[in-house]
Amino acid sequence: MAKRSSEFQVYNSMTKQKEIFKPRAEGKVGMYICGVTSYDYSHIGHARAYVAFDVLYRYLKHLGYEVVYVRNFTDVDDKIIRRANELGEDPKALSGRFCQEFLKDMADLQCLLPTHQPRVTDHMDEIKNMIAQIIKNGCAYAVDGDVYFSVDNSPNYGILSGRKLEDNRAGERVVVDERKRNPADFALWKAAKPGEPLWDSPWGPGRPGWHIECSAMSAHYLTHAFDIHGGGMDLIFPHHENEIAQSCAACSDSKINYWMHNGFITLNDEKMSKSEKNFFTIREVTELYHPLALRHFLLGTHYRSPVNYSISQIEIASEAVFYVYQTLQDCDDSLLALKEEIEVNGKKVRLTPAGQECLTKLHEDFESKLADDLHTPTILNSSLQEAFRFMNTSISMLKKKQQKQQQLSIAKSLIDLQIKVKQVLDVLGLLSSSSYTEVLQQLKNKALKRGGLTEEDVLQSIEERMLARKNKEFSKSDEIRSDLAAKGIALMDVGKETVWRPCVPVQQEQQIERVPQNKLPLPAESVALVDK
Repeated sequence: MAKRSSEFQVYNSMTKQKEIFKPRAEGKVGMYICGVTSYDYSHIGHARAYVAFDVLYRYLKHLGYEVVYVRNFTDVDDKIIRRANELGEDPKALSGRFCQEFLKDMADLQCLLPTHQPRVTDHMDEIKNMIAQIIKNGCAYAVDGDVYFSVDNSPNYGILSGRKLEDNRAGERVVVDERKRNPADFALWKAAKPGEPLWDSPWGPGRPGWHIECSAMSAHYLTHAFDIHGGGMDLIFPHHENEIAQSCAACSDSKINYWMHNGFITLNDEKMSKSEKNFFTIREVTELYHPLALRHFLLGTHYRSPVNYSISQIEIASEAVFYVYQTLQDCDDSLLALKEEIEVNGKKVRLTPAGQECLTKLHEDFESKLADDLHTPTILNSSLQEAFRFMNTSISMLKKKQQKQQQLSIAKSLIDLQIKVKQVLDVLGLLSSSSYTEVLQQLKNKALKRGGLTEEDVLQSIEERMLARKNKEFSKSDEIRSDLAAKGIALMDVGKETVWRPCVPVQQEQQIERVPQNKLPLPAESVALVDK
């Protein structure tokens, strides 16, 4: 196990407080995160959840834990069947296709593959066995081929959500069935309907209800007692509440130590969801923005807090990612001539006092903030920014004439700080496997696409601007620069050369200055995406 200065604390939705994380088995962690129902492209609310739990997974591995991470696919469900019927497609083929699309989105967002990704249709035996055990234990009953869980036989029902049984609405996803003993009873097994996928069972042909799948699959891969169960806050009730009830009914030793839930993404301050049809798919966003920009945007808010989606904030995140990779590239370039000399001198070269201070602060901030319930915003918006400012200052100093030993000390500081920065970025999932140059070019290509430009267009504008300046037509020169800035392209004069880079479009930048972040209006581009 890695030695650490701060004890890892997580907010436990069950106890409603932060708790020091103590795994059930020394050095090992079992975590189960509820996955997607695969009937369509995933939206950025899904990205929020799986990026947040990917950081948890990465951080636990960073701490030295051996982690078994399970994330399921719901590949048989009312919504899948309905969508398949609309498209005239086989439900299994449709769900399989969207499972693959989801995995592509996760790869783009640099989410590590879980240890196991079980699908409901591959675990029917485990599901049926658990239902049979719940019936045997007197907590469920069969009616005309359906099987319902009896909430009256679950004395702790409501322990996670805090709801009283009499206040519960009957089954959030289903119409009230008069055959139920209590309107809040929920389906464990659904009798087959004409044209629907079905499996044989002791109660007749049918398929599982929504909640039982996660209880059965988590028990199969992690046993009935494990460390972390997570998902979006919307899953607290009814899904996770029902999971607890049926898992405990199947096995009295069932126990999850930590329940973790991420906050919503809102659109115009309303929860983003497919059912409300007010969502952006991950694919729609990454068509115009680098996936790292979306990940950076999501990590810029604490995982338990709501975050309001806006084009302006994605633009800011995109610019921040460009700054990160440009700094790393500049750092590499500045060290090319000195790395060999530093390696030869070895221990003789020491960091500058300022370099050591910056390195120590980044290390301490990283360890303490992530240990505090994964507080990524402080690391992104403060700790890393200070490190990048120091790196850029040091890069500038290397270009100036100075004593050899001082130059080597500055270079050594840059090398060690870059190593630490990359470690931090890696745990946050922001360190690409592509080269810095490739990422920068990808970011530039996305900016050109958003601006409706080609690189040839920009280079031609640069030539026209240079000619205007040569002819002392400064108003025309300024107009060319302003037009490009409005489209998210910044021109920078470096000596006698003019280069370009992406930027926040000027109008949006002004809007950001005028309006608080959580009150940003929905840009016109977003409205168009929603209407399609």
